[in-house]
This record gives sequence, structure tokens and C-alpha cells, in this order.
Amino acid sequence: MGGQQTPNWMNRLIWIGAGLFVVALFASAVLDPTIRLLHALQALIYVAVSVLARRNSPWGYGAGCFVSAFWNSVNLIVTSFVADGLLELVLLLQTGQLGRPDLLVAVVAFTGHCLLIVACLVAFLHVPRRRRDWFHFVGGGIAATSYFILIIVITGRQYIDLLEQVIPV
Repeated sequence: MGGQQTPNWMNRLIWIGAGLFVVALFASAVLDPTIRLLHALQALIYVAVSVLARRNSPWGYGAGCFVSAFWNSVNLIVTSFVADGLLELVLLLQTGQLGRPDLLVAVVAFTGHCLLIVACLVAFLHVPRRRRDWFHFVGGGIAATSYFILIIVITGRQYIDLLEQVIPV
């Protein structure tokens, strides 16, 4: 894409946000072997977002925003994963002991996604956009979220009930 490029600091923030989430995926997969394939496939989203964002692609910015917002929303509204993770963080800070590392991973994941949402939005809005760019932004978001849902259906059967609470079938 020609024209104005995204400043390097924005690309770094996108990389850091995506990286934090991939670290959370890895930690979760270490703690729970049943989700390794799902998390490996999910990590591909964040690799794609990082590569596409480096190229100033609206597709990548949309993918980063939408999939992050979807995951954060589900884990704030439908589950207590993030809230439980924050409680675990408070307990760790108060007692110095970590009872449930699997819950603390939620805080890392949520933080990475918050950073990714903000960085992708700012980077996308940083340069003047044509109408087509907005369609690509939304298209990237829909594609990434659809891929995420698909890999849950195929490899994360234990999350189908949760998914059905979000997307009634």
C-alpha cells in the first residue's frame, strides 16, 4: 500500500500485544495438553496480524481488533476467566504464592489483546483511508474471527458449549 506508513512504534505495540497473547497461548498449552492444537492454530492469527500490520494492511488491523475484541468480550461477559485471573494476580501480590497459574494466564492474554486492539485501531486510523480500506478492515476482522470459531469447532470441542452461548445455533 502506498502513501504514509505506520510509525515503527505502532508496529512494535502491535507486535508486543500479539506476542503477549502468543505467550499466553503457549503457557496455556503447557498447562493443558488438550488445547495444544487449538492454541497452535490460534497463534497463526497473531503471526498474520503482525505480518500484515507491518505492511500497513487494513486486513491485519481489522483481524487484530476483531479477534481480540471477540476473545476479550467472551472472557469478560460470558466466563469469569479474566476476573478469576485478576483475583489470582491479587492473591499472588498479597501472598507471594500462585495457586492457579492457568488463571493468571488470562491476565496476560487480556492485556495483550487490549494492547492489540488499541494499537491496531490507532495504526489503522493514523493515515487517511479510502472506503475500500474500511471494507478490508471489517473483512479482516470477520475472516480472523470466523477462522477462530472454525478452529474451536474442529479442535476445541470442549469450548462448543461456550461458543453456543455467544453464537446461538
